[in-house]
Amino acid sequence: MADEQVLTVDIISDVMCPWCFIGKRRLETALAKVPDLNIEIGWHPYQLDPSLPKTGKDRQTYLSDKFGGAAAASTFYEQIKEAGKGEGIDFAFDKIALSPNTLDCHRLILWARADKLQDEVVELLFRAYFLEGKDLTDSKTLVEISAKAGMESDLVEQLLETDSDLEKIQHQVDRARFMGVTGVPCFIIDGRFSVNGAETPETLVAALMHAKETQSNEPVSEI
Repeated sequence: MADEQVLTVDIISDVMCPWCFIGKRRLETALAKVPDLNIEIGWHPYQLDPSLPKTGKDRQTYLSDKFGGAAAASTFYEQIKEAGKGEGIDFAFDKIALSPNTLDCHRLILWARADKLQDEVVELLFRAYFLEGKDLTDSKTLVEISAKAGMESDLVEQLLETDSDLEKIQHQVDRARFMGVTGVPCFIIDGRFSVNGAETPETLVAALMHAKETQSNEPVSEI
């Protein structure tokens, strides 16, 4: 029987970050190794490049600006592709035409929390972007994802046409930076311990077990 006391795992992430996709897989492997822990996962926003326009930026131009050329970008992403294969992720970077501003993606993830569908939405966003090369700045893409996840897609479509929760998402992104988060994924366990980067499942298991062994009944601060 699972322990009744909840152990929270808050994940600060950006859906355009391939290491966050890898980190999600590694966390899933870790969780499978500790089935008796009652773990509650929450996803929180981060922006690797908040300067991207709302409509995104041509992928090749973005990579050229970021890495100084196609060759350097190719070398960088080959390493990620190899890491992805180890987690069962077949990254299709060549399909990506647009580097997106992810604020609307984060709004969708926030709205999914009420229905406890955050994990499903995050998974579908990762798959849409990294495996299918879909445009995450297109509201139609986000509405389709919301429907697949089981959300009220009609409501999502209406909300995306407004500025609803944009200020809240921006505040959360700023707060993550204020907390000292400079890279993602960042796993905050029980509001007390952080694991930075897409660490191995073994490292995550050790962190989860340590958090559980030192857990008290005192409420922890929310991020």
